[in-house]
Amino acid sequence: MSARDKIKPLPELATVLTGLRGQGRKVVHCHGVFDLLHVGHLRYFEEAKGLGDVLVVTLTTDKHVNKGPHRPAFTEQLRAEVLAALECVDFVAINPTPTAVEAIRLLKPDLYVKGPDYKDTSKDVTGKILEEEAAVKDAGGRIAFTSGDTFSSTTLINQHMGVLPPEVQSYLADFARRHPAAEILDYLEKAKGLKVLLVGEPIIDEYVYCEAIGKSSKEPTMVVKQLSSEKFAGGILAAANHVANFCGEVACITQLGTENSHEAFIEGKLKPNVKRIYLHRKNSPTIVKRRLVEHYFFLKLMEVYEINDAALSPEEDEAVCQALMEHVPKYDLVIVIDFGHSMLSERARKILRDRAKFLAVNAQCNAGNLGHHALSKYPGVDYMTATETEVRIESRDRHGPVRGLVQEVYEKLACKRLIVTRGKNGCICCDPAAGVIDIPAVAGKVVDRIGAGDAFLSVSSLLAVQGAPLDVVGFAGNAAGALAVATVANRDAIDRIAYCKQIESLLK
Repeated sequence: MSARDKIKPLPELATVLTGLRGQGRKVVHCHGVFDLLHVGHLRYFEEAKGLGDVLVVTLTTDKHVNKGPHRPAFTEQLRAEVLAALECVDFVAINPTPTAVEAIRLLKPDLYVKGPDYKDTSKDVTGKILEEEAAVKDAGGRIAFTSGDTFSSTTLINQHMGVLPPEVQSYLADFARRHPAAEILDYLEKAKGLKVLLVGEPIIDEYVYCEAIGKSSKEPTMVVKQLSSEKFAGGILAAANHVANFCGEVACITQLGTENSHEAFIEGKLKPNVKRIYLHRKNSPTIVKRRLVEHYFFLKLMEVYEINDAALSPEEDEAVCQALMEHVPKYDLVIVIDFGHSMLSERARKILRDRAKFLAVNAQCNAGNLGHHALSKYPGVDYMTATETEVRIESRDRHGPVRGLVQEVYEKLACKRLIVTRGKNGCICCDPAAGVIDIPAVAGKVVDRIGAGDAFLSVSSLLAVQGAPLDVVGFAGNAAGALAVATVANRDAIDRIAYCKQIESLLK
């Protein structure tokens, strides 16, 4: 049989295996990503084949490889072809589902074989090995583990294939010696017990995908044809969803408009474990930021706001302040993302500063508040994140060296920790213990930058509140940002398992 003939769709392969089992042949099943085939894989497959008669290998489809935004290094089709070329492998299939469970149920192997590193189930951050073992038992088979040496495709890729720039790889190698992945994962495990409150404006991010037609014949205007549209739960809603994937008890105080509230949409997008504390603003819409996007090149052409950004009425401000006074003291961590659209008055900000046990803040500068919103509205907070642009606005310095400006703003704000995000240039971090340090970006690909800063703050705050070292907090934020920019807007919240796998991948 040729290598290509070995590669089959799962349903067809299930039929083939039924016939082989009817002939008394013992089916052995291996599953994984197999991004870079190495000697460890060969020994694993050969030992597995020795346990039966027919060796079937299923591999994870590209979209479900959760080893970070820079993976897989090879496409699913290439990975399948390499596996099929091995003499000891009888059949190969690409698994379209996130885990091996469905493939096991369909193929019904006599033996499901994993490597020796899976014997200790407590080290499996996904928790899927137990589900896979249950699935193979339900199918009448059993699980087995090979005894060979453990090798790592991820380590080989990180060290020899240059997926990330050499200076980033060098930094990560040094960082891993000081802070192994297990240390970061321990902080994430402890974060499950945190009670977290999020405060800020909801934003409905709408992308209207268009096709350029040309210039108007009567005006100097570009004309586009609308093709489709997509809405995302952004602003504080996106942050709440990120945090809800890491913590059990999460609440969100936000303000909807009474006109075009989008409440049903928001309800459908918020995670079930997020407690909703909705306030309402009369004669106003819930904020919508609508972007016209050229679909082929994914270029944003224009942005249109639906918003009432006038000051709140005294009654509406009182409602916000009362909600803050009631709920803020109950939580271990309060995360505020203030988009500067008038929800949080000076009085509300003072309540947050005075009553929060630990206050993490991002005070965003955007087109709707430029010149009217500043980092200095939140002095003395426990943890603040900002962009380089926001630091330059705060310091009134467009061209000065950024590190000096970060130090200046940090001292001016008197916050305990400040991290300034710089996109592809990583972040600059300040606190009394570490001083001023730089941490490189770890993004492998950039699809869309919308929501990256919110993801950075949401995840890094969970480590900051536990007193994690500054470089760990900054690294954790960069890793979250890398996942965020790999998807369109806030289409997907940062998944805890994918994030943990990414941490392991980066630090191998």
